[in-house]
Amino acid sequence: MARIRLVAGFVTVGLWTLLSRVFGFVRDVLMAAFLGAGPVTDAFFVAFALPNMFRRFFAEGAFNFAFVPMFAKKHEAGEDAESFARDAFWGMAALLLVFSTLAVIAMPLLVWAMAAGFAQDERFDLAVLFGRVAFPYIFFISLVALLSGMLNAVGRFTAAAAAPVALNVVLVGAMLLADRAGWAMGLALAWAVPVAGVMQLALLWWAVRRAGFVMRVRAPRLTPELKRLAIIAGPAVLAGGVVQINLLVGRQVASFTENAVSWLNYADRLYQLPLGVVGIAVGVVLLPELSRRLRAGEAGAGQHAFNRGLEFALFLTLPAAVALVVIAAPIVSVLYGRGAWTVADTEATALALAVYALGLPAFVLHKVLQPLYYARHDTRRPFRYAVVSMVVNAVVAIGLMPVIGFVAAALATSVAAWVMVWQLWVNARDMGQAAELDTQMHRRLWRIVLAALVMGLVLYVLGWGFADWLVAPGRRYAALGVMILGGAAVYLGLAQAIGAFSLGEMRAALRRSRA
Repeated sequence: MARIRLVAGFVTVGLWTLLSRVFGFVRDVLMAAFLGAGPVTDAFFVAFALPNMFRRFFAEGAFNFAFVPMFAKKHEAGEDAESFARDAFWGMAALLLVFSTLAVIAMPLLVWAMAAGFAQDERFDLAVLFGRVAFPYIFFISLVALLSGMLNAVGRFTAAAAAPVALNVVLVGAMLLADRAGWAMGLALAWAVPVAGVMQLALLWWAVRRAGFVMRVRAPRLTPELKRLAIIAGPAVLAGGVVQINLLVGRQVASFTENAVSWLNYADRLYQLPLGVVGIAVGVVLLPELSRRLRAGEAGAGQHAFNRGLEFALFLTLPAAVALVVIAAPIVSVLYGRGAWTVADTEATALALAVYALGLPAFVLHKVLQPLYYARHDTRRPFRYAVVSMVVNAVVAIGLMPVIGFVAAALATSVAAWVMVWQLWVNARDMGQAAELDTQMHRRLWRIVLAALVMGLVLYVLGWGFADWLVAPGRRYAALGVMILGGAAVYLGLAQAIGAFSLGEMRAALRRSRA
C-alpha cells in the first residue's frame, strides 16, 4: 500500500507538470512562429531567465529543501507549524521586496552579467527593458514556492503542481492578444510574466487556506526557528547559486553567437519536458517522504521510498533521453518549423537538444539523490559537490567554445550534471540502508536499459522510413506521431514482457491519483 501511495504522488505531480509542459510547448511553438530565433527572442529569454534564476537560487530549491523538513516535523509533532510558516513567509516577502527593487534599478548590470555578448547590438537595450518589466515575477513566484512547500509537506500536491500551468496559459494568451491587437510581441510577453505570478500566488494562497493554514499579515521578525532555517539553508543556497553559475556560463558562451541563446532555450524547453515531469514529481514527493521515514527511524521504509523514486525516474527518463538523441531533428522540425523559423534554426536546435539529452538521466538522478542529503539536513556536502561541477562546467564550456562553438554550453551542462550525480551517489554510501539499491531495483534496472535501447533502434529505423514524410507539410505531424507512438508501444510492451515494470502497480497508482 505504501508503494502505491508513493507512486500515486509521483503520478499526480507528474500529470500536472505534463499539462504545464504541454502549454509550455504551445507557448514555444507560438514564439517560434511569431518571432523565430532573432534579437527579440534572445532578449526575452535572457530577461525571463533573470527572475527564474534567482527564484531557483533563493526559494524553489535551496530554501524549500531546508524549509520542508522543518515544517513537516513541526506539523507532525503538533507544534505551531503555521506560525513558523507565517514568519518565514512574511520575512521572505520583505527581503524579496527590497531585492526586486534593487534588481530593477541595476538591470543593465544584470543583463551584462547574463549575456555580455548582447552589448554589441540591439539585444542589450531590449533585454534591459523586458527585464525591468518581468523581474518582479520573482517576488510572487518565490512566495508561491514557500506555499507549495507547505502543501507538499502535508501531502497535498495538486495545487502546487497545477500552479505552473497558469504561467504558460497567460503567456500563450498574451501572444495571441498581441498578435490580434498589433502590440509589440516582446513587451507583451514581458508584461505577462508578473501577471502570471499574481495568478499563481492567488491560487496557492487559496489552496493553503483550504488546507487549514491562515497566513495573516505580520511584521517580519527573526525568530530562533528562522535563524536555524537560515543556517541549514545557507549551504543549499550557495549550492543553488553554483548551479545558476553553470547556466550563466552557458548563456555567456551562447551570447557571442547570434541566435544561439534562442537555439539553446528552444532545445532546453524540449528536454525539460521529461525532466520537469519526472524530476519535479520525484523531487517534490520524495523529500517529505524521506524526511518522515528517517525521522521515525524507519530505514527500510526510507530505502523503499528512495528506490521507488529511482525506479520511477529511470523508467520514464531513459527512453526519453534515447528518443531525444535519435530523433532530435524531426522533433525540432515538426514542432517549431513554421513562420519565422528557418532550416538553420532546426539544425542548430536539434544538435543542442541531442547534447542536452545525453545529460537528461543525470539531471533527473540529481533530483532523486539530493533528498537523501537534505532529509538529513546535510546541505554542506551537496554544496561542495556543486562547486566541483561548476568548475567542470566552466572548463568544458569556455575551453571547447573555440572548437565546437555554442554547443559547448550544452555539452558542459550535461558533463557537469554527470559529475554531480557521481559525487552524490558515491558519497551516499555512508548513509546506510536508506541509500542502498534493493532487490527489485537490481532486478529491473538492466531491463529498463534494454527496453530503452531497443526502442531507440526502432525509432532510428522509423526515422529512416519516414524521411520523406517528415518534411512534407501535410504529413509530418502524422509521421512524427506514428514514430512517437510506435516507439512508446515498443518500449512499454517490451518492458512489461521482460519485467521492467508492473502494469498492475501503475494502474493502482493511477486509480489512487484520480481519487
